[in-house]
Amino acid sequence: MPSNHLILCCPFLLLPSITFNVSQHQSFSMSQLLASHFHPDICATCHEHATCSKIGGMSVCMCKYGFVGNGRTHCIDKDECQFGTTVVCGNHTSCHNTPGGFYCICLEGYRATNNNKTFIPNDGTFCTDIDECEVSSRCRHGGRCVNTHGSYECYCMDGYLPKGGPEPFHPTRDATSCTEIDCGTPPEIPGGYIIGNYTSRLGSQIHYACKEGFFSDSEDTVSSCTAVGMWESPKLICQEIIIEINEVSVFNNTCVRWQINPGRINSKIEYVIYIKGQRLDPLESGHEETVNLTTESRTPEVCLDLYQGTNYTVNISTAPPRRSVPAVIELQTAGDDLLEDDGIFNISIFNEVCLKLNRHSRKVGSEQVYQFKVLGRRQYLNNFYHATSFNFTTREQTAVVCLDLYPATDYTVNVTLLGSPERPSVQTAVTTAPAGRWGCLSVHIWGQRWYQKGFAQEMVFNITASSQTPETCLDLSPGTNYSVSIQALSSELPVVISLTTQITEPPLPEVDFFTVHGGPLPRLQLKKATEKNGPISSYQVLVLPLALQSTFACDSEEAASFFSKASEASGYVTAELLAKDIPDDAMEISIGDRLYYGKYYNAPLKTGHDYCIILRITSEWDEMNTACKNHKHVSLVTVLLFEVLFLPQYLAVYPSLVTLAYYLLLNAL
Repeated sequence: MPSNHLILCCPFLLLPSITFNVSQHQSFSMSQLLASHFHPDICATCHEHATCSKIGGMSVCMCKYGFVGNGRTHCIDKDECQFGTTVVCGNHTSCHNTPGGFYCICLEGYRATNNNKTFIPNDGTFCTDIDECEVSSRCRHGGRCVNTHGSYECYCMDGYLPKGGPEPFHPTRDATSCTEIDCGTPPEIPGGYIIGNYTSRLGSQIHYACKEGFFSDSEDTVSSCTAVGMWESPKLICQEIIIEINEVSVFNNTCVRWQINPGRINSKIEYVIYIKGQRLDPLESGHEETVNLTTESRTPEVCLDLYQGTNYTVNISTAPPRRSVPAVIELQTAGDDLLEDDGIFNISIFNEVCLKLNRHSRKVGSEQVYQFKVLGRRQYLNNFYHATSFNFTTREQTAVVCLDLYPATDYTVNVTLLGSPERPSVQTAVTTAPAGRWGCLSVHIWGQRWYQKGFAQEMVFNITASSQTPETCLDLSPGTNYSVSIQALSSELPVVISLTTQITEPPLPEVDFFTVHGGPLPRLQLKKATEKNGPISSYQVLVLPLALQSTFACDSEEAASFFSKASEASGYVTAELLAKDIPDDAMEISIGDRLYYGKYYNAPLKTGHDYCIILRITSEWDEMNTACKNHKHVSLVTVLLFEVLFLPQYLAVYPSLVTLAYYLLLNAL
C-alpha cells in the first residue's frame, strides 16, 4: 500500500482529537486527515486566512503566514510586535502590526537605509541618523547647527548673541534669534580721545591716546568689543599736565625771563603775558596790555614795550587748553630824569602834509615836547593866510607829524623843543598841491578770531581824500573780530571802531554724481572745499527718507544719530568728518560700512526703502551756517520701478543740478 494512505482499523471507533504539527506556524488535526480521506474536497472548508496544501498526498488547510490556527475553523493574526520593537525592527524604530504581517518605521530624526518610509528588516534595512544640519539656514541668521542623535540643536555663531529665548534652541520650538554683537559707542576717557576709525563688532579694537596737555603712564591703550556686547573698560588714565612757571627774572630793564619744568611736553607752548602799569605821576594814564608768546624753549624770554617811570605787575600763564600756575613779578622802569637827551633834532618832509621829526637822543625812550607853529600864505591872494600852532609830545626817536593844511598854499613850519634852556628850533617850508587833496588818514586794521588762535590779520595803509565824508572798502576775512584805528595824520588821537564780520554760507561741497544699477553701494568721494567764506568746521553725511528731501532744512542744527528713536522717520547723520582730518586731495567713504565717523554710526541701508543722501558743510562760530548738496538718491527697489517713479520727479524738482553733474541713481537689489 502506498505510504501516503492511512489505514484505520477501527473506522467506527471515536478517536480523540489528535493534532499534527507540520511546521512552526501551521498544524492540522486528525479529523482533517480523516476528512481529507473521506472528503476529497477538503480545500473548500479552509478558513479565509488559510491555504490548502498537499501533505503526504492529502489536502490540508494551513493558516497563512502571520496567522495561527487549525486552518479550517480559525486562523488568528499573530502579533509580531509583541516580542518588542527593538527585537523585531531594530533601534530607533516603531513596530506596526498588520493582519498577517507587520512593518517598521524609523523614528523622527532617522531614516531607513533603503530610503523608504516603511521597511521589514529581513533585507538588512535599519534606521540611521538624519543630519539636519546639511540644510543651510536651518538655525536662522547668525545661527550654528549641531547635529544630535535623532535631532539637532542651534547655537549662535561667534559674534552673535541669543535674544528672545534659550540657547541651545530649536527653531520650530523656540523664538530665539541670533543678533550680531554690537558694542555701540566706546566709553570715553577724560582727557583722552580715540585714534582713527573703528567698528563696534565682536573683536573690534579701539586705540586711545591722551589729548594735548595730558599724559599717562599706562601703556595699555586698547579696548576690545567683547562677546557679551560691551567694550572692555579702558585702562588708560590721562592726567592733566600742569605747567610750573618758575624763576621769573627781569633783565635789560624791560625784558622778562622764566623757566618751566620739562615735564612731558615736547611741543610748543603758548604763553599769555598780561602787563599792568601805574605811572609814577598820578596825572598820567596807566598802561595795560596783553602779549602772546609761542615758543618751545624751556627758558622763554620776552622783551616788553613799557613806559618809563612806571610800576608794572607782569602776570605770566599758559594759554588754553593748557593749564599752569600763574607766575607774577613786579618791576619798575626808569623815569625820564634818568635819561639823557642832547636836544638835537631835525625836520624832513615825509609827504606833502607830513613831517618827520628825527631826534638824536643818547637813550631811546626819553619823552620830549615840541611846539609846532605853522603859517601859510597864497601868493595869488594877498589877504589869505593860515596860522596854527600845537604841542607834540613823543618818546620815539623818529616820529611822523601830519599837518592839517590847505591846498595850493606855501607854509613855513617852525618846530621848537620845549623844556630845554636852549630851546633849539628848526624851520622848514612846505608847499601843498593845488585843489582837492587836503586829508591824509592813517588806517591800522587788526583782526583776530577767538576760536582760531593761530589766525591774525594786520593791515596798515594811508589814504588821502578830499571829501568831507571819506570812505574806503576793506578786504576783510569772514568770521573775524576787527579793530580799525583811523587817525588823521594831523591829529593826536585816533578814532577806533570795532566790527565783526559774519561767517557766510560755506561753499557747496564738491561731489561726483553717477548712475549705478544694482551691486554694492558706491564710495562717496569727498573733496576738501576752499575756506573762502570763513573757516569750515566739519563735513556731515546725512541719510534721509526720500519723502523728506523737499522739506529738509539744511541749516537745521539737529543732528540725530542712527540710534535715536526718530532716525527712521526724520533721517540721521551717518558720518561726520572734521575739516582738519580731510586730506588736501580727496578722501572716500562708503555709505553703510558699519564704521563710526566721529560720534556717528554709518549704518547699512535697509532693502526696500528709498533714501536721499545729503552732504553738508558746517561752519560753527557764534552760530552755525551750513551748505548742502544732494549727493545720492538711493532707492532700494527694482531698477525699472526706480526709474519710472523717481527720475522724472528729480528732473522737475532739481533742474539746476542736471547741468552740474550726473544724478546718482543707486539701486541695491
